[in-house]
Amino acid sequence: MSKKTVLVVDDEEGIRESLSGIFEDEGYEVVAVSSGEDALTAAREKLPDIVFLDVWLPEIDGIETLSKLKEMDKNIPVIMISGHGNIELAVKATQSGAYDFLEKPLSLEKVLIVTQRALESRRLEEENLTLKADLSRKWRLIGDSEKMQLLKQQMEMAAQSNTRVLILGESGTGKELVARLLHEKSQRVRGPFIEVNCAAIPQELIESELFGHEKGAFTGAAERKIGKFELANDGTLFLDEIGDMTLQTQAKVLRVIETQVFQRVGGSKNIKVDVWIIAATNKNLPDEVKKGTFREDLYFRLNVIPISIPPLRERKDDIPQLIQFIMETFAAENGIRTKEITADVIKMFQAYDWPGNIRELKNAVERLMIMVPSPVISQTDIETLGMLQLRPVPGEYDYFLYKTLKEARDAFEKDFIIKKLQENDWNISKTSDAIEIERSNLHKKIKTYDIKEHKN
Repeated sequence: MSKKTVLVVDDEEGIRESLSGIFEDEGYEVVAVSSGEDALTAAREKLPDIVFLDVWLPEIDGIETLSKLKEMDKNIPVIMISGHGNIELAVKATQSGAYDFLEKPLSLEKVLIVTQRALESRRLEEENLTLKADLSRKWRLIGDSEKMQLLKQQMEMAAQSNTRVLILGESGTGKELVARLLHEKSQRVRGPFIEVNCAAIPQELIESELFGHEKGAFTGAAERKIGKFELANDGTLFLDEIGDMTLQTQAKVLRVIETQVFQRVGGSKNIKVDVWIIAATNKNLPDEVKKGTFREDLYFRLNVIPISIPPLRERKDDIPQLIQFIMETFAAENGIRTKEITADVIKMFQAYDWPGNIRELKNAVERLMIMVPSPVISQTDIETLGMLQLRPVPGEYDYFLYKTLKEARDAFEKDFIIKKLQENDWNISKTSDAIEIERSNLHKKIKTYDIKEHKN
């Protein structure tokens, strides 16, 4: 591991020598200078990990030097030192971005403790930024098709509001992704994002999950539990698969939506929260309302801004981008190289309807990444792995999906004859005249291709 670099800035030679000796003994690399101008030059050249900066310096003082250092690297920890410390100066230094403020004479033990804490704080901050960058890459909407552009526009508008959003879409289309992106784009981004999968929680426990419970509220409630509504205060509560919630729980959720006030299970104290509610379902809620399994008043409360996510079969132009993104993400997470997919495989992916949507596509791509040893994924690999659902089933005009010229020619001839028979109301004589072949020859081809009469 490379040494950490400490920049010491003080016009007193004794302080520079003293601090340099301490840090060098502890294994740090030290750069010591006597002025603000030299500090800025050293910071540009040496890129220090931490700075000890005297407040009182000739020409450019410490506070101005601090501001310029922060312009160069806003995350660099700067510890201000002064022999004339006072509260006002310490406050000013902190407001300008100083990590800490130490008074002379310096305690060598405190200097080392502050250094360790500052470097650890910077490490954690950098890790946090990396994690956020990774998450922002993971939580992305991929695709430029017309339907995806419309979805993105709807999301931009919905994120600026504070009103309830209902996300509609088939399983696997990315409802949770849309909910998270709405939160990230909203004014509540600094607040929590709390998810509840209403279908995954046993119905007898869902009220406790949503509202929490007091100790002894029911058998097994050994201690107080904070519910999801409370945890989501000042943030976003995502109620996934809300169509699977019981009518009894729906009634309680409706009251909380209206009042933002609830009581824990077994409790009597009113708890007020400020929560943005985003719900999602793969069910047709108007149909559920007609069946009597979903409250109409709750549906109207949730359906203020409806956002529909298109299934993958309606945005097949996005499939190449999605494949590339899935491969790159999987490769990065597993420390492997990405692969190339041949054009015929891309066509196979686009010919398939993907009933499981993005989730099914992701599983298929990751399986190919794992199971195909070569750097190129071909149609042979699809067949070898038995991924039958991806094998092409050629239809009218899908002639490029056939392997041989004979197969493509036979398919074309069959489609051509059927079309001409339909145009001539399945009259053999008219059709043979129209396509300029003998009537007997047309009969043979109809028999060879097993063409059955089916009128439009």
